[in-house]
Amino acid sequence: MIMKLNKKTLLFFFFSLIVFIGYSQNIYTYKKPVTLKDGWQTGSILNQNIDTTLIHKAFTQLLNIENEIHSILLIKNNELVLEEYYKGYTIDKPHDLRSVTKSIVAILLGIALDKNIIEDINDPISKYLKSPVPAKNIDKRKNEITIKNLITMSSGLDCDDWNKKSKGQEDKVYKRKDWLQYTLNLPIINEPGSTSTYCTMGVVLTAEIISQTSGLSIDEFAKTYLFDPLRIDNFYWSHTSKKKVIPSAKRVYMTPRDLAKIGQLVLNNGTWKGEQIVSKKWIEEATSPKTKITNIDYGYLWWNIPFNHKNTIIQSKIATGNGGQYIMILPSLNLVAIFTGGAYNSPKDKLPFAFLNDIFIPTFKE
Repeated sequence: MIMKLNKKTLLFFFFSLIVFIGYSQNIYTYKKPVTLKDGWQTGSILNQNIDTTLIHKAFTQLLNIENEIHSILLIKNNELVLEEYYKGYTIDKPHDLRSVTKSIVAILLGIALDKNIIEDINDPISKYLKSPVPAKNIDKRKNEITIKNLITMSSGLDCDDWNKKSKGQEDKVYKRKDWLQYTLNLPIINEPGSTSTYCTMGVVLTAEIISQTSGLSIDEFAKTYLFDPLRIDNFYWSHTSKKKVIPSAKRVYMTPRDLAKIGQLVLNNGTWKGEQIVSKKWIEEATSPKTKITNIDYGYLWWNIPFNHKNTIIQSKIATGNGGQYIMILPSLNLVAIFTGGAYNSPKDKLPFAFLNDIFIPTFKE
């Protein structure tokens, strides 16, 4: 799961980046990202016609304070212009993306719709999910749960990862033998579509629907229709659970460079190198607000978080994962920021928001 955002948490980190400036010992030296045969065009922040003072101060501070950041990448105007790795992580080491995988599943769902593998997200899940079927807490409202309900976290099932009392809280599900059956057996506590609560298992059901309908496991589907076109080949799917995990419940492990391709794909409305990988219409729908979770705008497995810069609201489209995994997209600045980290179940995983708010936005907005 991801840690919940709140104003106090964000304010703490929004000011944290300037506390130690002037007391640092290690000095950051910028180096242009290396050019590889991976599809990325690289550039330099020194050629961006910007004042790089804030960037140098922030990255110097990062070398001198305790933190759990593993990588930071910045893509400006389709060029990779900044790339840093920490704590033993390197350019070619895949990272556990945690719930960022949810946002990737949203893209896969869009591809399934584009190819008419799935007809409509307003269809009930029972149209596509042939097995298992609910065997307990039988309720006619379960027949009304749609794919849209799953991807807006509003299935109505007792599934809330942020509520330890919830029967469908993910850590409780992980202890069960059959995660899909257990989830479908959960009681209905809200009318489908009425209330959104953060529910990992709803996304697992979505991935299983894509798999059963396409005839491909979710990892095979992703490789065929998303990763291969993006030239992503250094990845794997896994899970921290010690139990046997079905493919639809696994998470993606991917390099930050390849993760940045996902962000650029979304920024470019579904295109990569001139090829339409997923429809523009779906990207716009998936990344636009559809509901709220903890009072934050949520689309189809993508967050919408506003940033205020000198009384100007800058909208972002963000994929988040526990520990500090982020795809942060700022369409108005033609900017994508990638973060990976190891601050699992800790408010320290919000440090990237300080970078975006206090460093990157002021640098590129001025």
